[in-house]
Amino acid sequence: MFIGFALFLPGFFSKGNLLGLLQNVAILGILGLAMAVVVIGRGIDISMIAVLAVPVGLILQMVQNGHSVPVAFLAGIALALAFGLFNGWLTAYAEVPSLFTTLASGLFLAGLGQVAFFSIDVVLWTPQLDALSWIGGGTLLGVPMPIIMFGAVAVCVSLFLRRTQLGSYVYAIGDNPFGARTTGIPTRPVIVLQFVLAALIGVFAGIVMAASINSMPTRIYNSTLIYDVILVVVLGGIGLSGGRGGVINVVIGTLLIGTLLNGMTILDVPYSAQNLVKGVILLVAILIDSFLNPRNEETAQQGDI
Repeated sequence: MFIGFALFLPGFFSKGNLLGLLQNVAILGILGLAMAVVVIGRGIDISMIAVLAVPVGLILQMVQNGHSVPVAFLAGIALALAFGLFNGWLTAYAEVPSLFTTLASGLFLAGLGQVAFFSIDVVLWTPQLDALSWIGGGTLLGVPMPIIMFGAVAVCVSLFLRRTQLGSYVYAIGDNPFGARTTGIPTRPVIVLQFVLAALIGVFAGIVMAASINSMPTRIYNSTLIYDVILVVVLGGIGLSGGRGGVINVVIGTLLIGTLLNGMTILDVPYSAQNLVKGVILLVAILIDSFLNPRNEETAQQGDI
């Protein structure tokens, strides 16, 4: 796809467009890394866009209302931490499937933000936060900072998954949760940890996003962004059955979706048609994943009907 666009789509293979492509999908990539941690552990987090918008919107709103920047950040991060713990507890200890847990909790958090926290739908970046604006609006050696932040989070998540014992536990639980529990792995606390990490990474993505556009559109949870995040994970090759994939898969999926969206934008494809294309691709990818990585090992044998 990249080669085809580069050869036949005027303006695609230019430095400015390629940097813009990467900058536009950097937030998506960071969210994809958060989703990967949960999906590898055989879960899913549909509430991720709410946790991107509401805690960061709370931070901006509190600063606007006269609170100090450290107090506002503590409140926003505490909200995200509590939210991640709540999702993890419901999934691990109450044993509610993560799809339903995060669907309900995401709606709750979004409603809480609109009712209790925000006076307007778009919370603006204030001058008191300008010391942090470089995290989303600056450049390093000509590379936009959102791209640098995506790379930094990718390195941290990779180190966690591949170089720590907790990361190996995540893979073990995703591959066979009952076997992992039998071997003595603390499966419930590790599942809680997955959702906490996803929430904290989501907040970081929100801060980068707010700094890059100087605001936080709190109703972004109504958008189709969560489907793009799932697209990144599935198309990158992280099986929804758990226990497979890693950071490189998220990078591949992010570049693929970024190339697709950028090409359709240059071709002036309407937004509704773009959603149609993404929906078809996601459906096909999930069907392929269900065959390649069956969730139920008992029905994964050849010859079953």
